[in-house]
Amino acid sequence: MTTVSSDPEAPTRRLPRIGVRPTRKATAIAFFAWVFAVYDYILFGTLLPEISDRFGWSEERAAFVSTLISAGTAIVVLGVGPLVDRLGRRKGMILTVSGTALASAATAGTVNAGYLVGVRSLGGIGLSEQSVNTTYLNEIYAVTEDKAIRKRRGFIYSLVQAGWPTGTLVAAAFVAVFLPLVGWRGCFLLATFPAIVIALLRRGLPETPQFELQQRLRRLHREGKADEARRVAAEYGVDETPSAPLLEIFRGSARRNTLVLSFAWLVNWFGIQIFSVLGTTVLTKAKGVSFANSLVLFIIINAVAFAGYLFHGWAGDRFGRRNVIACGWILSGVLFALMLTVAHGTVAVVVLYSLGMFFLVGPYAAMLFYMGECYDTRCRATGTSFINAFSQPGAIAAGAIATAMLASGAHWDRTALLVGAVGTFLSGFVMFAARRVDTVEA
Repeated sequence: MTTVSSDPEAPTRRLPRIGVRPTRKATAIAFFAWVFAVYDYILFGTLLPEISDRFGWSEERAAFVSTLISAGTAIVVLGVGPLVDRLGRRKGMILTVSGTALASAATAGTVNAGYLVGVRSLGGIGLSEQSVNTTYLNEIYAVTEDKAIRKRRGFIYSLVQAGWPTGTLVAAAFVAVFLPLVGWRGCFLLATFPAIVIALLRRGLPETPQFELQQRLRRLHREGKADEARRVAAEYGVDETPSAPLLEIFRGSARRNTLVLSFAWLVNWFGIQIFSVLGTTVLTKAKGVSFANSLVLFIIINAVAFAGYLFHGWAGDRFGRRNVIACGWILSGVLFALMLTVAHGTVAVVVLYSLGMFFLVGPYAAMLFYMGECYDTRCRATGTSFINAFSQPGAIAAGAIATAMLASGAHWDRTALLVGAVGTFLSGFVMFAARRVDTVEA
């Protein structure tokens, strides 16, 4: 989406086009970068039972450590967006994947809870990968010469965002195979090397024309050439008024979606924290599955979740992203509630858990691209990162509530129901308050 100038004259120039090959290369690299960012992020939740046993932590202490990490992650995520709106999309993507490599390597050297909280907070740089991806690809897809991608941009982006279940699946598979061989520290080290390779590959990607234009306008203002900046902006039909990106996301039509989507993310992450990040814990503690079997089942569950991304990306293009997101999360809450209350036996648990994940994480394929469409170039990375950062207050609240319930004697099945399933269900209704967004070609 491009910002429409208040000048009544139509734009006389258009932004440079991005070729088919660089567009597809950027898409592929974005997918693998997100896979390994998720691998690092989910690995902590998957291995939390093992880490807890190694350091002798109780369930309550482990949940408290996870909550502190979420708080640190939120602070880091919140700072990435404004940085990317200043430095550029390409540099931002190199930063995020480098952060993934750093967090993984540092986690392998964990010596105590305080150290773990510090280094896992750095994982917020990698978690910002999805907001930087959606900012970059939203702008690239608006000016690409690839007609197939322009026509189905939401579905194509769903392939990138499907890196979440893929990364989760890879994490579970690697733990199942390598935990007996290299231990939990070695599993974190495995994420370091591919992240470094991706960071090097990203150095060859082009910057988006939208950001380059904004950079040019800022430079003209710094040089005192305000009249020339207005002329250039009018030629391209964009707003050249200097502004702080963090203020822009709370102005005009952007304000409503900033508030609604932030709250939706916060509440939905009750479900993400319980059923995705702590999925192995739910299976072992709430449904009585052994840790080894929980890894195998989690692989199956996330394979189904991958299909959820593709479905919701396609459905978002066809039926509108907002409604698809809302309906998906409502269905997910119902399915998880059924899994926790009426499902007995491995087959019933896996089927309902898989369908719950299908409708929990799948809508994020539509959500991330929808977020990018809500803002203009000046504040797109800030807006998407700001909303993305609300995942961590959601994780903090979910962790705090879960810790309190467990400490008071509640079992994991009841805790997961009241925190995860109810939170997911509520987030779907919140989404209906968001504004519809029309896609505008650049």
